[in-house]
Amino acid sequence: MSDIKKNPLFLEVKDILDNAKKEMAKRIVGQEEVVEGVLTALVAGGHVLLEGVPGLAKTLIIKSFSDISGLDFKRIQFTPDLLPADLVGTLMYDQQNGQFYPRKGPVFTNLLLADEINRAPAKVQSALLEAMAEGQVTIGDTTHLLSEPFFVMATQNPIEQEGTYNLPEAELDRFLLKILVNYPSAEEEMKIVKNGKDPLKIPVNIVFTSENLEKCKAALSKVHCDDKIIEYIVSLVAVTRPETEKKSAPLRVSSATASIKKGDDILRYISFGASPRASIALCLCAKVQALFESRDFVLPEDVKKAALHVLRHRLVLSYEAAADGISADALISKILTYMPTP
Repeated sequence: MSDIKKNPLFLEVKDILDNAKKEMAKRIVGQEEVVEGVLTALVAGGHVLLEGVPGLAKTLIIKSFSDISGLDFKRIQFTPDLLPADLVGTLMYDQQNGQFYPRKGPVFTNLLLADEINRAPAKVQSALLEAMAEGQVTIGDTTHLLSEPFFVMATQNPIEQEGTYNLPEAELDRFLLKILVNYPSAEEEMKIVKNGKDPLKIPVNIVFTSENLEKCKAALSKVHCDDKIIEYIVSLVAVTRPETEKKSAPLRVSSATASIKKGDDILRYISFGASPRASIALCLCAKVQALFESRDFVLPEDVKKAALHVLRHRLVLSYEAAADGISADALISKILTYMPTP
Protein backbone atom coordinates (compact mmCIF):
# COMPACT_ATOMS: atom_id res chain seq x y z
CA MET A 1 0.00 0.00 0.00
CA SER A 2 1.07 3.56 -0.61
CA ASP A 3 1.99 5.70 2.37
CA ILE A 4 -0.98 7.98 3.07
CA LYS A 5 1.31 10.67 4.54
CA LYS A 6 3.06 11.04 1.18
CA ASN A 7 -0.17 11.30 -0.83
CA PRO A 8 -1.30 14.96 -0.95
CA LEU A 9 -4.58 14.07 -2.67
CA PHE A 10 -5.76 11.96 0.27
CA LEU A 11 -4.70 14.62 2.76
CA GLU A 12 -6.62 17.27 0.80
CA VAL A 13 -9.74 15.10 0.60
CA LYS A 14 -9.57 14.45 4.35
CA ASP A 15 -9.52 18.24 4.89
CA ILE A 16 -12.51 18.69 2.55
CA LEU A 17 -14.56 16.07 4.40
CA ASP A 18 -13.58 17.46 7.81
CA ASN A 19 -14.52 20.99 6.70
CA ALA A 20 -17.89 19.72 5.48
CA LYS A 21 -18.58 18.19 8.90
CA LYS A 22 -17.57 21.46 10.62
CA GLU A 23 -19.88 23.52 8.42
CA MET A 24 -22.79 21.14 9.02
CA ALA A 25 -22.12 21.30 12.78
CA LYS A 26 -22.82 25.05 12.71
CA ARG A 27 -26.50 24.24 12.19
CA ILE A 28 -26.88 20.60 13.23
CA VAL A 29 -26.37 19.57 16.86
CA GLY A 30 -25.20 15.95 17.05
CA GLN A 31 -26.39 13.55 14.33
CA GLU A 32 -22.77 12.89 13.31
CA GLU A 33 -23.65 9.48 11.89
CA VAL A 34 -26.37 10.97 9.69
CA VAL A 35 -24.09 13.75 8.42
CA GLU A 36 -21.34 11.25 7.69
CA GLY A 37 -23.81 9.06 5.81
CA VAL A 38 -24.93 11.95 3.63
CA LEU A 39 -21.31 12.81 2.84
CA THR A 40 -20.65 9.14 2.04
CA ALA A 41 -23.47 9.06 -0.48
CA LEU A 42 -22.30 12.25 -2.19
CA VAL A 43 -18.73 11.00 -2.61
CA ALA A 44 -19.91 7.54 -3.69
CA GLY A 45 -22.44 9.01 -6.12
CA GLY A 46 -25.58 7.47 -4.57
CA HIS A 47 -28.95 8.46 -3.13
CA VAL A 48 -30.02 8.64 0.52
CA LEU A 49 -33.25 7.85 2.36
CA LEU A 50 -33.55 9.45 5.80
CA GLU A 51 -36.12 7.90 8.13
CA GLY A 52 -37.18 9.34 11.45
CA VAL A 53 -40.09 10.76 13.40
CA PRO A 54 -41.07 14.42 12.85
CA GLY A 55 -38.91 17.09 14.44
CA LEU A 56 -35.51 15.41 14.18
CA ALA A 57 -34.08 17.88 11.61
CA LYS A 58 -34.19 15.58 8.58
CA THR A 59 -35.15 18.41 6.23
CA LEU A 60 -32.77 20.80 7.98
CA ILE A 61 -29.88 18.40 7.40
CA ILE A 62 -30.66 18.19 3.69
CA LYS A 63 -31.12 21.96 3.26
CA SER A 64 -27.89 22.64 5.14
CA PHE A 65 -26.11 20.09 3.01
CA SER A 66 -27.36 21.82 -0.15
CA ASP A 67 -25.95 25.12 1.16
CA ILE A 68 -22.46 23.72 1.77
CA SER A 69 -22.48 21.82 -1.53
CA GLY A 70 -23.23 24.76 -3.79
CA LEU A 71 -25.34 22.43 -5.97
CA ASP A 72 -28.57 23.42 -7.67
CA PHE A 73 -31.30 22.48 -5.19
CA LYS A 74 -35.03 21.80 -5.58
CA ARG A 75 -37.61 20.45 -3.18
CA ILE A 76 -40.73 18.39 -3.84
CA GLN A 77 -43.30 17.94 -1.10
CA PHE A 78 -44.80 14.51 -1.81
CA THR A 79 -48.57 14.44 -1.30
CA PRO A 80 -51.31 11.89 -2.14
CA ASP A 81 -52.58 14.03 -5.05
CA LEU A 82 -49.15 14.40 -6.69
CA LEU A 83 -48.84 13.19 -10.30
CA PRO A 84 -45.75 11.83 -12.13
CA ALA A 85 -45.85 14.87 -14.43
CA ASP A 86 -45.47 17.12 -11.38
CA LEU A 87 -42.16 15.40 -10.78
CA VAL A 88 -40.52 14.74 -14.16
CA GLY A 89 -42.43 17.16 -16.39
CA THR A 90 -44.78 16.81 -19.34
CA LEU A 91 -45.38 17.83 -22.95
CA MET A 92 -47.03 21.20 -23.49
CA TYR A 93 -48.83 22.20 -26.69
CA ASP A 94 -47.89 25.47 -28.40
CA GLN A 95 -50.93 26.69 -30.32
CA GLN A 96 -48.97 29.24 -32.33
CA ASN A 97 -46.71 26.76 -34.11
CA GLY A 98 -48.82 23.64 -33.53
CA GLN A 99 -46.03 21.70 -31.83
CA PHE A 100 -45.41 20.04 -28.47
CA TYR A 101 -42.46 21.07 -26.33
CA PRO A 102 -41.21 19.52 -23.06
CA ARG A 103 -41.85 21.35 -19.81
CA LYS A 104 -39.23 19.95 -17.47
CA GLY A 105 -40.13 19.19 -13.88
CA PRO A 106 -38.20 19.82 -10.65
CA VAL A 107 -36.29 16.54 -11.06
CA PHE A 108 -33.99 18.45 -13.41
CA THR A 109 -31.57 19.63 -10.76
CA ASN A 110 -28.42 18.48 -8.94
CA LEU A 111 -29.81 17.91 -5.46
CA LEU A 112 -33.45 16.87 -5.16
CA LEU A 113 -35.22 16.77 -1.79
CA ALA A 114 -38.10 14.29 -1.94
CA ASP A 115 -39.78 15.30 1.30
CA GLU A 116 -42.02 12.64 2.90
CA ILE A 117 -41.67 10.44 -0.16
CA ASN A 118 -44.01 7.79 1.25
CA ARG A 119 -47.00 10.17 1.14
CA ALA A 120 -47.29 9.86 -2.65
CA PRO A 121 -48.75 6.77 -4.38
CA ALA A 122 -46.63 4.17 -6.17
CA LYS A 123 -47.11 5.69 -9.64
CA VAL A 124 -45.40 8.88 -8.43
CA GLN A 125 -42.66 7.06 -6.54
CA SER A 126 -41.88 4.94 -9.61
CA ALA A 127 -41.45 8.10 -11.69
CA LEU A 128 -38.10 8.48 -9.92
CA LEU A 129 -36.83 5.02 -10.91
CA GLU A 130 -35.35 5.98 -14.27
CA ALA A 131 -33.87 9.19 -12.88
CA MET A 132 -32.21 7.50 -9.90
CA ALA A 133 -30.88 4.46 -11.76
CA GLU A 134 -29.88 5.92 -15.12
CA GLY A 135 -29.63 9.68 -14.62
CA GLN A 136 -32.20 10.41 -17.30
CA VAL A 137 -35.91 11.14 -17.76
CA THR A 138 -38.17 10.23 -20.67
CA ILE A 139 -40.86 12.79 -21.57
CA GLY A 140 -42.99 11.71 -24.50
CA ASP A 141 -40.69 10.15 -27.10
CA THR A 142 -37.55 11.99 -25.99
CA THR A 143 -35.05 11.00 -23.31
CA HIS A 144 -33.42 13.89 -21.46
CA LEU A 145 -30.17 13.53 -19.52
CA LEU A 146 -30.10 14.94 -16.00
CA SER A 147 -27.38 17.24 -14.71
CA GLU A 148 -24.23 15.80 -13.16
CA PRO A 149 -24.15 15.13 -10.31
CA PHE A 150 -27.74 14.06 -9.66
CA PHE A 151 -28.45 13.30 -6.04
CA VAL A 152 -31.80 12.35 -4.45
CA MET A 153 -32.26 12.79 -0.72
CA ALA A 154 -35.63 11.54 0.49
CA THR A 155 -37.27 11.63 3.91
CA GLN A 156 -40.04 9.51 5.38
CA ASN A 157 -41.90 9.16 8.65
CA PRO A 158 -41.93 5.56 9.97
CA ILE A 159 -44.70 5.91 12.55
CA GLU A 160 -47.53 7.30 10.45
CA GLN A 161 -49.54 4.79 8.42
CA GLU A 162 -52.70 6.65 7.36
CA GLY A 163 -52.27 8.44 4.03
CA THR A 164 -48.88 6.86 3.33
CA TYR A 165 -47.68 4.33 0.77
CA ASN A 166 -44.79 1.96 1.46
CA LEU A 167 -41.92 2.28 -0.99
CA PRO A 168 -41.68 -0.76 -3.30
CA GLU A 169 -38.54 -2.90 -3.14
CA ALA A 170 -37.37 -1.69 -6.57
CA GLU A 171 -37.48 1.90 -5.35
CA LEU A 172 -35.74 1.13 -2.06
CA ASP A 173 -32.95 -0.68 -3.89
CA ARG A 174 -32.14 2.52 -5.80
CA PHE A 175 -31.10 4.20 -2.55
CA LEU A 176 -27.45 3.67 -1.73
CA LEU A 177 -28.13 4.19 1.99
CA LYS A 178 -31.06 4.21 4.36
CA ILE A 179 -30.12 6.18 7.46
CA LEU A 180 -32.19 6.18 10.64
CA VAL A 181 -32.38 9.59 12.32
CA ASN A 182 -32.59 9.04 16.08
CA TYR A 183 -33.51 11.28 19.00
CA PRO A 184 -30.72 13.55 20.32
CA SER A 185 -29.16 12.94 23.70
CA ALA A 186 -30.22 15.09 26.68
CA GLU A 187 -27.07 17.21 26.39
CA GLU A 188 -27.60 17.74 22.65
CA GLU A 189 -31.25 18.65 23.15
CA MET A 190 -30.25 21.24 25.77
CA LYS A 191 -27.96 22.86 23.20
CA ILE A 192 -30.77 22.89 20.65
CA VAL A 193 -33.19 24.55 23.08
CA LYS A 194 -30.61 27.09 24.33
CA ASN A 195 -29.75 28.13 20.78
CA GLY A 196 -33.25 29.44 20.09
CA LYS A 197 -32.33 30.63 16.58
CA ASP A 198 -33.52 29.55 13.17
CA PRO A 199 -30.64 27.27 12.12
CA LEU A 200 -31.13 28.10 8.43
CA LYS A 201 -30.18 31.73 9.19
CA ILE A 202 -26.75 30.65 10.43
CA PRO A 203 -24.31 31.26 7.54
CA VAL A 204 -22.23 28.38 6.22
CA ASN A 205 -19.44 28.21 3.65
CA ILE A 206 -19.53 26.25 0.40
CA VAL A 207 -17.21 23.26 0.71
CA PHE A 208 -18.10 20.97 -2.18
CA THR A 209 -17.21 23.02 -5.20
CA SER A 210 -17.13 21.09 -8.47
CA GLU A 211 -13.33 20.97 -8.16
CA ASN A 212 -13.43 19.58 -4.61
CA LEU A 213 -16.05 17.01 -5.55
CA GLU A 214 -13.86 15.79 -8.40
CA LYS A 215 -10.93 15.47 -6.00
CA CYS A 216 -13.03 13.33 -3.66
CA LYS A 217 -14.11 11.05 -6.50
CA ALA A 218 -10.53 10.82 -7.78
CA ALA A 219 -9.31 9.77 -4.33
CA LEU A 220 -12.15 7.24 -4.05
CA SER A 221 -11.04 5.58 -7.28
CA LYS A 222 -7.55 5.12 -5.80
CA VAL A 223 -8.72 3.38 -2.60
CA HIS A 224 -7.68 -0.27 -2.74
CA CYS A 225 -10.03 -3.06 -1.73
CA ASP A 226 -8.25 -6.39 -1.34
CA ASP A 227 -9.77 -9.54 -2.83
CA LYS A 228 -10.26 -10.96 0.65
CA ILE A 229 -12.28 -7.89 1.63
CA ILE A 230 -14.34 -8.22 -1.54
CA GLU A 231 -14.96 -11.88 -0.70
CA TYR A 232 -16.04 -10.77 2.76
CA ILE A 233 -18.46 -8.22 1.27
CA VAL A 234 -19.94 -10.71 -1.19
CA SER A 235 -20.28 -13.29 1.58
CA LEU A 236 -22.15 -10.85 3.85
CA VAL A 237 -24.64 -10.11 1.09
CA ALA A 238 -24.95 -13.71 -0.09
CA VAL A 239 -25.76 -15.06 3.38
CA THR A 240 -28.89 -12.85 3.45
CA ARG A 241 -30.33 -14.92 0.61
CA PRO A 242 -32.16 -18.00 1.90
CA GLU A 243 -31.58 -19.84 -1.38
CA THR A 244 -27.77 -19.41 -1.27
CA GLU A 245 -27.20 -22.59 0.74
CA LYS A 246 -28.91 -24.60 -2.01
CA LYS A 247 -26.25 -23.48 -4.48
CA SER A 248 -22.49 -23.57 -4.40
CA ALA A 249 -21.44 -20.93 -1.88
CA PRO A 250 -18.06 -19.49 -0.83
CA LEU A 251 -16.44 -21.16 2.17
CA ARG A 252 -16.98 -18.02 4.26
CA VAL A 253 -20.74 -18.10 3.53
CA SER A 254 -20.97 -21.80 4.33
CA SER A 255 -19.14 -21.26 7.62
CA ALA A 256 -21.40 -18.35 8.61
CA THR A 257 -24.55 -20.26 7.62
CA ALA A 258 -23.47 -23.22 9.72
CA SER A 259 -22.80 -20.95 12.71
CA ILE A 260 -26.15 -19.22 12.29
CA LYS A 261 -28.00 -22.54 12.16
CA LYS A 262 -26.12 -23.84 15.19
CA GLY A 263 -26.76 -20.74 17.29
CA ASP A 264 -29.89 -18.97 16.07
CA ASP A 265 -31.50 -19.75 12.73
CA ILE A 266 -32.12 -16.12 11.77
CA LEU A 267 -32.39 -16.91 8.07
CA ARG A 268 -35.99 -17.99 8.56
CA TYR A 269 -36.80 -14.34 9.14
CA ILE A 270 -35.65 -13.32 5.63
CA SER A 271 -37.90 -13.91 2.62
CA PHE A 272 -35.66 -12.24 0.03
CA GLY A 273 -32.06 -11.12 0.45
CA ALA A 274 -29.99 -8.31 -1.03
CA SER A 275 -28.96 -8.20 -4.69
CA PRO A 276 -25.47 -7.71 -6.20
CA ARG A 277 -26.24 -3.99 -6.22
CA ALA A 278 -25.90 -4.19 -2.44
CA SER A 279 -22.42 -5.72 -2.78
CA ILE A 280 -21.34 -2.88 -5.07
CA ALA A 281 -22.81 -0.30 -2.69
CA LEU A 282 -21.15 -1.87 0.34
CA CYS A 283 -17.76 -1.84 -1.37
CA LEU A 284 -18.15 1.82 -2.38
CA CYS A 285 -19.25 2.93 1.06
CA ALA A 286 -16.42 1.00 2.72
CA LYS A 287 -13.98 2.87 0.50
CA VAL A 288 -15.47 6.20 1.59
CA GLN A 289 -15.11 5.10 5.23
CA ALA A 290 -11.42 4.57 4.49
CA LEU A 291 -11.22 8.15 3.16
CA PHE A 292 -12.74 9.45 6.41
CA GLU A 293 -9.90 7.69 8.25
CA SER A 294 -7.17 8.95 5.86
CA ARG A 295 -6.49 5.49 4.44
CA ASP A 296 -6.09 4.35 0.85
CA PHE A 297 -7.14 0.79 1.64
CA VAL A 298 -10.27 -0.83 3.07
CA LEU A 299 -10.41 -2.68 6.39
CA PRO A 300 -13.13 -5.10 7.57
CA GLU A 301 -14.16 -2.45 10.12
CA ASP A 302 -15.06 -0.11 7.24
CA VAL A 303 -17.38 -2.77 5.82
CA LYS A 304 -18.99 -3.40 9.21
CA LYS A 305 -19.57 0.31 9.78
CA ALA A 306 -21.35 0.72 6.44
CA ALA A 307 -23.27 -2.58 6.48
CA LEU A 308 -26.38 -1.46 8.40
CA HIS A 309 -26.99 1.63 6.25
CA VAL A 310 -26.44 -0.30 3.01
CA LEU A 311 -28.40 -3.47 3.79
CA ARG A 312 -31.30 -2.58 6.13
CA HIS A 313 -33.64 -1.45 3.33
CA ARG A 314 -32.69 -4.26 0.96
CA LEU A 315 -33.93 -7.18 3.06
CA VAL A 316 -37.51 -8.37 2.69
CA LEU A 317 -38.47 -9.84 6.06
CA SER A 318 -40.92 -12.68 6.53
CA TYR A 319 -44.20 -12.54 8.43
CA GLU A 320 -42.47 -14.53 11.16
CA ALA A 321 -40.02 -11.66 11.67
CA ALA A 322 -42.91 -9.22 12.11
CA ALA A 323 -44.62 -11.59 14.54
CA ASP A 324 -41.45 -11.98 16.63
CA GLY A 325 -40.59 -8.28 16.50
CA ILE A 326 -37.31 -8.88 14.63
CA SER A 327 -35.84 -5.92 12.72
CA ALA A 328 -33.52 -5.90 9.73
CA ASP A 329 -30.84 -4.20 11.84
CA ALA A 330 -30.91 -7.05 14.37
CA LEU A 331 -30.51 -9.63 11.61
CA ILE A 332 -27.62 -7.78 9.96
CA SER A 333 -25.86 -7.35 13.31
CA LYS A 334 -26.07 -11.11 13.96
CA ILE A 335 -24.80 -11.92 10.48
CA LEU A 336 -21.83 -9.62 11.09
CA THR A 337 -21.20 -11.47 14.35
CA TYR A 338 -21.27 -14.93 12.76
CA MET A 339 -19.38 -14.07 9.55
CA PRO A 340 -15.64 -14.90 9.75
CA THR A 341 -13.60 -11.71 9.43
CA PRO A 342 -10.63 -11.72 7.01
